[in-house]
Amino acid sequence: MASVNKVILVGNLGRDPEVRYMPDGSAIANISVATTDTWKDKSGVKQEKTEWHRVSFFGKTAEIAAQYLKKGSQVYLEGRIQTRKWQDKETGQDRYSTEIVGDRMQMLGGRTGGGDVDFPSQEPGGEGGFSGGSPSSGKQGGKGGANAGGFDNFPDDVPF
Repeated sequence: MASVNKVILVGNLGRDPEVRYMPDGSAIANISVATTDTWKDKSGVKQEKTEWHRVSFFGKTAEIAAQYLKKGSQVYLEGRIQTRKWQDKETGQDRYSTEIVGDRMQMLGGRTGGGDVDFPSQEPGGEGGFSGGSPSSGKQGGKGGANAGGFDNFPDDVPF
């Protein structure tokens, strides 16, 4: 039987992204995203529950997240759940952390939260560049010019 490990979140950043760089120069960005469910209980009183999610991005997506996201930014992201095992340095006990490894990110909201621009991810260990329809991906077809369907066709109100 086939299995699927897919996460889709729309939420707000709880703090500014934390970015680190690997020895080879590739970026890793960690963000904390809050999602909130609201409902009315049996007596009609509005209830809320906020869930916090740890998300890691790698490569170019990590650099973009570090540059453009900030505390309070609304973001759409896709990824997969991953559990890591590590040892507590003080007690020596095995610990587990469950997080989301993001492979797509889209900034939502107005100029303060982004510009509705989709940035496909670069997987660790994968080939360089974006995995989506970039001008160099050869998916243009025909002779539409070097920038047909490329980055020059974004609306003028994109914040970068």
